[in-house]
Amino acid sequence: MVALSDKSRAWRVVAYSPLVVAACNFCLAMLVFTLSRLFFCYVNADFLGDISASRMFDLCRAGLRFDLTALLYLNSLYLLLELLPLQLRANDRYQHVARFAFWIPNLVALLINTIDTVYFRFTDRRTTCTFFREFENDGNLAHIFFESVVQYWYVTLFFIMVAALLVLLTRKRVELPALPSALSGRIAYYAVGVAVMCVSVYFIVIGIRGGFGRYTRPLTISNAMQYVDRPQETAVVLNTPFTLMMSLETPAYTNPHYFSDQQLETVYSPVHTADTTGTMRQLNVVVIILESFSKEFVGYYNRQSDGSYSGYTPFLDSLIANAFSCRYSYATGRKSIDAMPSVLSSIPMLIEPYVLTPYSTNAVASLASCLRPLGYATAFYHGAPNGSMGFQAYAHSVGFESYCGMDEYRAFPGCDADRDFDGTWAIWDEEFLQYYARSMSELPEPFCTAVFTASSHHPFRVPKRYEGVFPEGTQPLHQCIGYSDYALRRFFMTARQQPWFNNTLFVITADHTNQLSRAEYTNAKGLYEVPIIFYCPADSLVGETLQPVSQVDIMPSVLTYLRYPKSYIAFGQDAVTETKHTPLVVNYNNPYYQIISDRYLLQFDGQHTVAVYDIQADPCLERNIVDNVDSTETEPMLTYLKAYIQQYVSRMIDNRLVE
Repeated sequence: MVALSDKSRAWRVVAYSPLVVAACNFCLAMLVFTLSRLFFCYVNADFLGDISASRMFDLCRAGLRFDLTALLYLNSLYLLLELLPLQLRANDRYQHVARFAFWIPNLVALLINTIDTVYFRFTDRRTTCTFFREFENDGNLAHIFFESVVQYWYVTLFFIMVAALLVLLTRKRVELPALPSALSGRIAYYAVGVAVMCVSVYFIVIGIRGGFGRYTRPLTISNAMQYVDRPQETAVVLNTPFTLMMSLETPAYTNPHYFSDQQLETVYSPVHTADTTGTMRQLNVVVIILESFSKEFVGYYNRQSDGSYSGYTPFLDSLIANAFSCRYSYATGRKSIDAMPSVLSSIPMLIEPYVLTPYSTNAVASLASCLRPLGYATAFYHGAPNGSMGFQAYAHSVGFESYCGMDEYRAFPGCDADRDFDGTWAIWDEEFLQYYARSMSELPEPFCTAVFTASSHHPFRVPKRYEGVFPEGTQPLHQCIGYSDYALRRFFMTARQQPWFNNTLFVITADHTNQLSRAEYTNAKGLYEVPIIFYCPADSLVGETLQPVSQVDIMPSVLTYLRYPKSYIAFGQDAVTETKHTPLVVNYNNPYYQIISDRYLLQFDGQHTVAVYDIQADPCLERNIVDNVDSTETEPMLTYLKAYIQQYVSRMIDNRLVE
């Protein structure tokens, strides 16, 4: 009986040794991350596309590598506490501290992963630290968070259930063999403990780095590319704690040196020469950036031959019929903060939003900075609290002499900011666009202004008086699109009564896409399709271009239309008054660069072409033909893309974004 008791005691010591307990708890954390990944895929199934069970297994297996790295970082303190060769580890108070060192980082990580399950749908990628820089001036994030807790109750419930599972199943009991009384025994005891700790630390470091080998580089976000077939799948492989930790420092931009300096200028140059062909037109310029107006929502571009699918923008449809529009038009990014540099400064979003890069203090050109020295009054409008989203800072930095936000709205005669605030983000679009139309009448002509709307945004509400008025569609956003389209109609009704209306060039576009449903839009091309429209009431600017056009083409198109008499730098081309000399569009679909022609979409990882799609024959991008396409058709695209990237990066590094 004594021997049996001793044997049982020995097994308990092994089963409840600190190393075994720590390993079991760590495996539990890995299980929690896997559950979080599966839940992420379930909630975002319509956005991620059709993923077979076997493919999902492969992606989850690849994801374990990134989970391991993230969890080793997060649990480093806990593992250290359990690996230290101290007899104190068996003390209940010591283990109480160790358990909190395990619970706190893992529960926070679970919370971050769970929140990103929802936020992913608005950004198309796992959240990085740019999120905190993007919203650092917003004071209502807590309100938005608690509102989302209720709206996405099923996500909240998932977090509570899995968090409870993690806490309840955490192994708490630790047993250690008795410390030998002899000195030699104690030395051996601690020697073994130190050896176990050193070996464990070695494997922990290997796990954090992502593998063995002298030339193994530490695991980064870009490593996810090797496991995916489509960019959307990187979000399945990665986890948000990992992407946050890997983006603590803004990535450095390195000149890729695809070409020599002399070759580069002959392949592609963003320098636009002065127009000396005639007198500059003194037209007002009004740029309207609509929040989340995906091209999918615009009926004009989506009516079928049988008349089906009317869209959610009846006013915009009627305006396009009397304007110059772009059949194939694209955003450069997927977030609001990407749009202002692209639309107003012709600076694309490559790798990270320009305003969040270390080079965001560079001097850059914009419509405002170009036109202001020629006598134009310039103003930027956004109905959120002043400073929100960094819009005010950017507008000021690129030459807008005045910024009109909620503070200015509050001070304008007849406006009531408290009454007209939507309770979350900004002044309702209808009221703010009315203010926009009337306040422009106080500016001296000519003027250049821009407005960024807000109501077609999460949490996807409309004013109470309009509930049930606009089609609800199939997505929560759709009725908001109908409301904002109506607000735009009312803006033009008021603008037509203003003395400046007939002498104005209007440009209408969207910041990015959102809540896409149809197969032709839920892919690497459709994710970036937004309307781009030019409307000049007093001119015959009517028609449509079939060339691909980007947000960065807006600034050079406007300046060329006005016959701007100076040279400037823009990463776009004129798409209105002449045929684009290189009819291509570039954007960044994390983690790939993309270039789109009227026939092909090509994806490039910085070194190799990873995908080519025939967008005419395969509009849903289901067949990667990179190994079958005629290289003579795609090589010019790749050459242009490399030169485009090199010009952008080198000019950013060298602060050469203005002439």
